[in-house]
Amino acid sequence: MSLELKHFFDQDTYTLTYVVYDKSTKDAVVIDPVLNYDQAASKTSMESIDEVTNFVQGNELNLHLILETHAHADHLTGAVELKSRFPQAKVAIGKHITKVQSTFKEVFNLKDFNTNGVQFDLLLDESDDIQVGSIKLKTIFTPGHTPACSSYLLEDMLFTGDALFMPDFGTGRCDFPMGSAKDLYHSIHEKLYKLPDDTKVLTGHDYQPGGRDLKFESTIGESKKSNIQLREETTEEQFIRFREERDAKLSAPQLLLPSIQINIDGGKMPKAEDNGTSYIKLPIV
Repeated sequence: MSLELKHFFDQDTYTLTYVVYDKSTKDAVVIDPVLNYDQAASKTSMESIDEVTNFVQGNELNLHLILETHAHADHLTGAVELKSRFPQAKVAIGKHITKVQSTFKEVFNLKDFNTNGVQFDLLLDESDDIQVGSIKLKTIFTPGHTPACSSYLLEDMLFTGDALFMPDFGTGRCDFPMGSAKDLYHSIHEKLYKLPDDTKVLTGHDYQPGGRDLKFESTIGESKKSNIQLREETTEEQFIRFREERDAKLSAPQLLLPSIQINIDGGKMPKAEDNGTSYIKLPIV
């Protein structure tokens, strides 16, 4: 079996969404769908979800899973909307999402919020190999950017979310609550870099450094050789020093507060109030 890949790119948030599918059996999974959000107007729209929907329906695919690499801090997940269109699909995320939920329950003072991951259909563990139709999925925990980050290996394709980017951009930031440059070093250097060199790396974002064209695929071998932040010979001390110094200079993602608040709830909007409108909480610090 050889799986096919279709990518979609949201220019506003530099996010890659992927559809992985078996052309012969029509089995498919979607990784990191985006719900478009205009923050100034506080209005959502469906352009990105429509693109994915049209591809899945146009190719008559059977969508089994909607995979989240983590609770994103820079865009709203489109998982709920996509599931409403494909009710048979299950939304899955790494089981350590509960750590992120517990942290941000306090940040947003969400008194009645469940922190047991019940908002998701499946909580994935590293010890589980998931089979959906003809597609086999391996979960690899890659904490550091957040404590709940997972990468997904499907055949020779590794979807790294915000852990490992294109070699000319580096790695994910580690300054969010419970983030850890040390953890990210070990996730990449001691886990991902142990995979075969020809393993394809599909990144969760491409920020197009220097204004270059979109790139989203490299290999483990290329990253070990030329990743500008973490090569095979980079020591833990070197990476931690670099990552922490760089992160201290970074601004918060533009959509951080609305994204986290909604994404830890599996993509569900806050419950509508008595006027029929949902509201996002924004703490003042």
